[in-house]
Amino acid sequence: MDKLVITGGSQLSGEVTVSGAKNAVVAIIPAALLVEGICRIENVPNIKDVTVIIDMLAQLGAKIHYINKNIIEIDCSKVTSYTAPYEMVKKMRASYYLLGALLGRFKKAEVAFPGGCDFGVRPIDQHIKGFEALGVAIEMEHGVINASAKQLTGSQVYMDVVSVGATINVMLAAVKAEGITIIENAAKEPHVVDVANFLNAMGANVKGAGTDVIKIKGVEKLSGGTYSVIPDQIEAGTFMIAAAATGGDVLVKNVIPKHLESITAKLIEMNVNVKEYDDAIRVSRMEKLVKANVKTLPYPGFPTDLQPPIVVLLSIAEGTSIVTEGVWDSRFQYVDELKRMGADIKVEGRIAVVEGVKKLSGSPVNATDLRAGAAMVIAGLVADGRTEVHHLKHIDRGYENFEEKLKILGANIKRVKDTDSD
Repeated sequence: MDKLVITGGSQLSGEVTVSGAKNAVVAIIPAALLVEGICRIENVPNIKDVTVIIDMLAQLGAKIHYINKNIIEIDCSKVTSYTAPYEMVKKMRASYYLLGALLGRFKKAEVAFPGGCDFGVRPIDQHIKGFEALGVAIEMEHGVINASAKQLTGSQVYMDVVSVGATINVMLAAVKAEGITIIENAAKEPHVVDVANFLNAMGANVKGAGTDVIKIKGVEKLSGGTYSVIPDQIEAGTFMIAAAATGGDVLVKNVIPKHLESITAKLIEMNVNVKEYDDAIRVSRMEKLVKANVKTLPYPGFPTDLQPPIVVLLSIAEGTSIVTEGVWDSRFQYVDELKRMGADIKVEGRIAVVEGVKKLSGSPVNATDLRAGAAMVIAGLVADGRTEVHHLKHIDRGYENFEEKLKILGANIKRVKDTDSD
């Protein structure tokens, strides 16, 4: 395994180009199972999660052709298997999208309970409720979800809680169902809209994505086509926060500024300069950072995936900030790592009280999950001295060429073999 070695103190400056959205592409690739022709997917991030989900499709019988590292063609016409065993799905949580896609294709699916980042209970009850509304019988035994239906029939589905995964999964199952499906209290995240746009580009009839009511009129078949994945909102936010933390000046390119409004507003509140362009955002800081209160919420609220990076920023801001985690029940597991670097943070349940300190100090730390890993890197960039970030497998799941992009911006960062790892 590798580790990142960072010497802090460099101000990031220059331009960085954001890759395709991880959270969109890990649903779009399974959605290719619903398509009878060849799907050409562009702006695909070259990350571990994509490799894993592509391998899953290949094991099910799909033909995968890489045009280059960011463009792939998928042909699922020869897929006959609707079974995804634990060995296949254990590496990532988004493998649950195979349930909706396989149900939509075969009216059957056998998928083991998925893996992914560990930060508390992440139930799939809303997914199951949605499938059952479409006429699917669900049995769970020995860690495997067995789903089957004689016929998928459109229905009214009300989500008890806003769930991105459940919204997308029900959408995948419903696009070829008979009649009309209406999803109420649907998630509005950009990647939900992107999956709907992909399905529509292949011939589906999905309306209302991006609002809290999505209406899906079932179609007989989806044909092939070309689709380009949206830019990654979370990667863009990560670089914006890194620029602010280091007192730098960075132009973040290939973004959709509207997707970043909650981050932009919070950075401005903290004394950071943010300038929007058509498809880029410039972030710079000359003044001292000041405190702010943050509550993570479903889109268009502040994203839970940017909670760890913003906590790093708040930890070096003047004053006391309150961070409330409004999405997951246990997302502050990384705080102990940050405290090793001198951060002053107290966690009580879903609330963290962040007392700003003058500086962080370099230290060996672990990436406890994907976004916490990015936060540790940002902490290393601003800390005095040398920081080592271990367990890079988490970061590699979701960021394409992370350290290379930071190097181009002037960071003193290198990837080396981790002789201490098991």
